[in-house]
Order: sequence, then C-alpha cells, then structure tokens
Amino acid sequence: MIEEKNKTAEEPDAAENKAESQADDENEDKTPQRPTYLFLIRHGENEWTERGALAGRTPSVPLNEKGKEQAHQVAERLKVQPITAVYSSPLLRCLESAQPLAAALNLSITVEPGVLEVDYGDWRGGELKELSKRPEWKLVQIFPGGFRFPGGETLREVQNRVITTLERIRTEHAGEVVAVYAHGDVLRTSLAYYLGTPLDLFQRIQISTASISVVAFHRFGPSILAMNDSGGFPVIKLE
Repeated sequence: MIEEKNKTAEEPDAAENKAESQADDENEDKTPQRPTYLFLIRHGENEWTERGALAGRTPSVPLNEKGKEQAHQVAERLKVQPITAVYSSPLLRCLESAQPLAAALNLSITVEPGVLEVDYGDWRGGELKELSKRPEWKLVQIFPGGFRFPGGETLREVQNRVITTLERIRTEHAGEVVAVYAHGDVLRTSLAYYLGTPLDLFQRIQISTASISVVAFHRFGPSILAMNDSGGFPVIKLE
C-alpha cells in the first residue's frame, strides 16, 4: 500500500511549483485592473449647427465664435484630468475643438478617421427642416438601423466602425484617460452600444455641441459615468 501511494504522489519540486503557480493565479485574480476612461466630446458650434443644416463631411467647416468659446470652456474643465492622449475626427470643426485641450495638456492631436462624421450622402448640406419632410425621414426616426442615407452609410455601419475604433483606442491606452473629439450621431450610436441600447432607439440620446460623455471600462465591461454633460464632475484619480 505504501508503494502504491508513493507511485501516485507528486514529486516535491513539481508539487511546490504547482502551489506557487496557483498562488500567482489567485493573486492575479485579486489584483484589480485600473479602469480605462474615454472622454467623448462633441465639437463646438458652427454656422451649420446654428442654422440647423446637415454639414456631414463637408470640408473646412470652422467653429463660429460661440464654438471657439465652447472649445476653451471644455479645455478648462478637462485640463485637470489625467488625460494622456487626445484623438479627433479629421474634420476641421473637431480639430479646432480639440486644439485648446491639447495645448493645455502639451499633447499632440492624433487624427482618427475611424470617428469621422456619418456619410450622409445626398443629404449632406440639406436643411433639417426640409429633410424632415421627406418620406424616408420617418425611417431615420423609427428604424435607423435599417436605413441607408442615399449615396452614404447606414447607421449600423457607422456604429460598427466607431466602436471598432474606440475599442482599439481603449485597448492601446489601457489604464489611461483619453479624450476623443467627434460628432453628434457618431457619439450617440457609440453610447447606445455601450449602454446596451438597441440602435433603433439611439435617437433618445441627446448630444449637444461641446458636451462631454464619459465611459469607464472596467475588467468586466463598460459603465457610463456621464452623458451630454455641460457642467462639472470630479477629477478622476488613478489608483
């Protein structure tokens, strides 16, 4: 009986190594991973948003005076945050919005095509009050996930490309705080995804010019800390 027991027993070194490995695994499980934070910021006001027109990917749309003021206000609010990177849509109105914060933090702006504005196709440049008279407008409100802007994208395609981009950014900056400047529908479809809200209900999310939304990514998923915020919130402490 003694010989049989010895045959099945582990060698001392093997048993010791196994115990150490199990202890390392247990310690790893107990060590909390630092969350990653994304500040999702819509660009400031411009003449198109002021008059209710769909600028879309129209190039060289600058901020108006109010928009420039908004950009500086956002920078004042966020310069106390431990932001390590600033990303922006390639469009001018986003780049101008991001510049004051990047300057305040002494960071460069990373141009990110993945958060480019929706391709509204033939609707680009249209007045919203006129576009709303089209029969297709109801689809955008009721079944946006199944509607393709004539000559442009579907909002499901938009959501897919933007979420793919944000997931890459937050993975590359794990445990950091990052600012991303983008556009209204881009941010609304993204927040719908992280909320677990069907895309067809994304119209319920309001994203005003120069508003800030914050998503924290923990070990087991995202949580929304703020949406469409134009006031203040506590400084994040990385521990």
